[in-house]
Amino acid sequence: MRILARACSDIVTKVSQRTTRHLYSPRMFPGRSWLVPILVMLGLMLSAASLEHRMGRRLWGVPNTPGIWSGDIWSRYNSQFVSDPYSFTHVTHGVVFYGLSTLLFPKSSLQTRLMVAVAAESAWEVLENSDAVINRYRTETISLEYFGDSIVNSMSDILFCITGFFIASRLPKRATIAGTVALEVILALWIRDNLTLNIIMLVFPIDAVKAWQMGIKGI
Repeated sequence: MRILARACSDIVTKVSQRTTRHLYSPRMFPGRSWLVPILVMLGLMLSAASLEHRMGRRLWGVPNTPGIWSGDIWSRYNSQFVSDPYSFTHVTHGVVFYGLSTLLFPKSSLQTRLMVAVAAESAWEVLENSDAVINRYRTETISLEYFGDSIVNSMSDILFCITGFFIASRLPKRATIAGTVALEVILALWIRDNLTLNIIMLVFPIDAVKAWQMGIKGI
């Protein structure tokens, strides 16, 4: 009887331990595995916002007028409201960061790669809002009236980047590539600018491209 009782006790103990491990595993509570990454990403965004504030950027930019959407890239509210046509280029940022992080850190978790992407995007937002880059935009690209992003717009750009990262992580590779190319084409037809042209004009300006972007004919 003692042997039987001990065997039953051992079985109950093992079942209890397995059930406990199962109930408290990360798979059962996926949100727990995202807690630290979310806090890290929020910290990165707040750090970027703080640095931009010290650099002279305002919460709602030069106009100091709150807004959700600015569809005119030539208006004084471009890059000042929550979103504008250039917000979609940051979705492409996220897609590119997903691809690069997967290539460079294939064994890292999705959370780790996303934190790397947010760190890179936050660093770019700070650099983009530096006086040197702002002046470069104003002299070499079509952003003649660009005075830097508002802090709200800059943080929104990071969120758009995160969105692109997640989209790329969920869609098949071919669908992601096709969607990215389609987005670049749509932006080129819509505002005569996109991420590819933005990089080209910022690094190696081409007068003919600038003339086309500004709608000047006969060049």
